[in-house]
Amino acid sequence: MLRVVVLGAAAGGGVPQWNCGCRVCRTARSDHPELQSTQASIAVSADGAHWFLVNASPDLRQQLIAAPQLHPKSGALRHTPIAGVILTNGEIDAVAGLLSMREGSPFTIYAHERVLAILRTNSIFNVLSEKNVGRQPIAVGQAFEPTLSDGTPSGLEVLPFEVPGKGAWYLEGQAHPAGADGVGDTLGLRIADKASGKYFYFLAACARVTDDLKARIKGAPLVFFDGTVWRDDELVVAGLGHKTGQSMGHISMSGDHGAIQSLAGLDIGRKVFLHINNSNPALLGTSAERKALEQAGWQIPADGTEIVL
Repeated sequence: MLRVVVLGAAAGGGVPQWNCGCRVCRTARSDHPELQSTQASIAVSADGAHWFLVNASPDLRQQLIAAPQLHPKSGALRHTPIAGVILTNGEIDAVAGLLSMREGSPFTIYAHERVLAILRTNSIFNVLSEKNVGRQPIAVGQAFEPTLSDGTPSGLEVLPFEVPGKGAWYLEGQAHPAGADGVGDTLGLRIADKASGKYFYFLAACARVTDDLKARIKGAPLVFFDGTVWRDDELVVAGLGHKTGQSMGHISMSGDHGAIQSLAGLDIGRKVFLHINNSNPALLGTSAERKALEQAGWQIPADGTEIVL
């Protein structure tokens, strides 16, 4: 059995964003607090007792409090069911939550060498002592089985693969600590339960849908996919910023080359958007964009949603 908990579905800044007065954020603060969402992360388990996070958002502490599946076991003075964190990129909204896990419990960070290089060169991450927190490099195209804190197999198989995207925005104009080759900056994951064969795909960031990606995820029972913006220029049009979705390494939901149209007809069992920006009108349940999304078979999950395969 494969269990997945959506800890958060929002893009960087969450919903509502602390300094934003857009329609979505105003609505989330007032009339519809159910729209509130923390920054994107999921937890996955093969046995329901040991869990691995996929990305560690800045909201991680809040997310762990809200998810009973991830609480310390009853009667234990110190305990966590979290055995590891798998990072798909080095953006702030994927790694900042690691700093909330600095209290000495052992776990392993699994990440591409390009992301591990970022952690090594930023001394703040030294609070995660390598005596307790191992850092395990992962490679594109090489499946691995993350282990539990005592070294036993987890029962999960994780296959990282390259996804069109870009490096962390805070490194723009600077030399990347791992060099100029960008392969590994943005990963997708195929996560499977070795016992049952059940699997799903996780793509929190994706700049475009390629033929290779279509072939890879065709027929998948569950896909989590980048839902950052509804239209490429929505931040610019709304007066909320100067960057397009593409310039940030994110595909739009709509349009001829957007996610909805590009992934149509692939016989995917359940299609779930996450990493959804506060500017995205599809967050509003009564919007035309939300209706179009749902008619195309897509979902936007609430924080805490659990899916069992």
